[in-house]
Amino acid sequence: MPKRPNIVLIITDQQRFDTIAALDAPHMDTPNLDRLVSGGTAFENMYITSPSCAPSRASLFSGTYPHTNGVFRNDEPWQYCWVKDLAEAGYRTVNIGKMHTMPVEGAFGFHERHVVENKDRDHPNLPFYLDNWDKAFFQQGIEKPSRVTQRRRDDYPDQLGAWVWPEEESLHPDVFTGKMATWWLNRYTGDGPFFLQVGLPGPHPPYDPTQDYLDRYDGRDLPEVIPPDPDAQPRALQGLRDFMLGEDADGVVHQPAPTAEQSRRQRAHYYANVSMIDTQVGAIIDALVARGELDNTLIVFTSDHGDALGDHGHSQKWNMYQSTVRVPAVVAGPGIPTDKRVGDNVALFDLGPTILEWAGVEPPSWMAAESLNPYFDDGPDPVRTRVFAEHANDALLTGTRLMTMLKDANMKLVHFIDDDHGQLFDLEADPLEQINLWDDPAHADTRARMINDILNWRAESSLQSQGFVEACVRGAHAMLSPPPHTARGQHRDGSR
Repeated sequence: MPKRPNIVLIITDQQRFDTIAALDAPHMDTPNLDRLVSGGTAFENMYITSPSCAPSRASLFSGTYPHTNGVFRNDEPWQYCWVKDLAEAGYRTVNIGKMHTMPVEGAFGFHERHVVENKDRDHPNLPFYLDNWDKAFFQQGIEKPSRVTQRRRDDYPDQLGAWVWPEEESLHPDVFTGKMATWWLNRYTGDGPFFLQVGLPGPHPPYDPTQDYLDRYDGRDLPEVIPPDPDAQPRALQGLRDFMLGEDADGVVHQPAPTAEQSRRQRAHYYANVSMIDTQVGAIIDALVARGELDNTLIVFTSDHGDALGDHGHSQKWNMYQSTVRVPAVVAGPGIPTDKRVGDNVALFDLGPTILEWAGVEPPSWMAAESLNPYFDDGPDPVRTRVFAEHANDALLTGTRLMTMLKDANMKLVHFIDDDHGQLFDLEADPLEQINLWDDPAHADTRARMINDILNWRAESSLQSQGFVEACVRGAHAMLSPPPHTARGQHRDGSR
């Protein structure tokens, strides 16, 4: 590359791993994401470090686990964000869409933040703020669609959070955010490299595609729901399911035994929302082409966590099933091998040091995350088998103080600190996670070893992260105010 690359990081919210046609999901319609896959490297076993929005993102943007950065649940304050290191290195740093930081509109190292957060915030217990999307509806004099507006429908309980977008397509949150990203790419005149983070709010519920995208899924064979098995699950997961059955979280009325047609309908809306996102990804790529920057831009596409969509009787996330913890991840651009798939177990927060190295910034030694760049060079690929995830003190998952997952090769263990019962799955023999081996005498040694591995991992990562607090103190100003301008040129009146 003749100059430092631009970096575009596209993060969706709550997108399952099985949602890109080119990655063994023939039920999907995703031509632009397929284009990224064929033109780049896909990580087929990318795992999150925490199964809800803010903890996953705080981990990604710090390179540390929740037990280090202190963000175990939504609405807990962030202490560090490596975006400031990009800004200090001379990058123009821009966020358009969702980051799920706390505070919501803190700088966190960005020169510009154009925030669009969750689709549905109509709940009295959620923090109040007005983002750019709220302001667009205010200017139009239209009430923003949410669980409040949908509750007026007689069939609301039967919708499972899935309905057709009722307003102009341009006001749909994914279209609104995608168009803001292309608008920025068309208008920005700076002459230095930029880091553009695009946070698309979907396919997080409500599952609300426009009708034309929903029509694409008429008659398609869609993956079936993995049957509920609540009596076989640990107490904390049983309690989580019971909570979701009594609360329309994010507009999803969860039901204990939805019909096959209800489940198919919910999934069709979800997949159609992904196809809407796919169109916006294509528009961002086209804007890079029009700007003459595609050949000098590294693009990352991924998500913060998945969505159960009824699998195992669960709604949304807050569990450690594959539907939740495994996400799509594709990297494309100069220097990235094309049409390559990586099968190793890697972690979402590994993208942090990867991006820093692209920018010529040495990742801090206290980061637990490991760069993915060895997968892109000419040498032999590394071998990575273990990934960890954790969740604690959640407002919805109240049946446990701490849930921890270890996936080692094809074995996955889920440990609950306050329960003698957990989960142990052999994903090679049982990819749908229907056979819990926790109490199987034949797997007692495996269970004991993996629990001990969790203990060692937590201790070792805590020792490694001793410099994190000092980094937070040094970088505190980046949480409060934007960094100085580093690239000449501002927005101009005409389009580029």
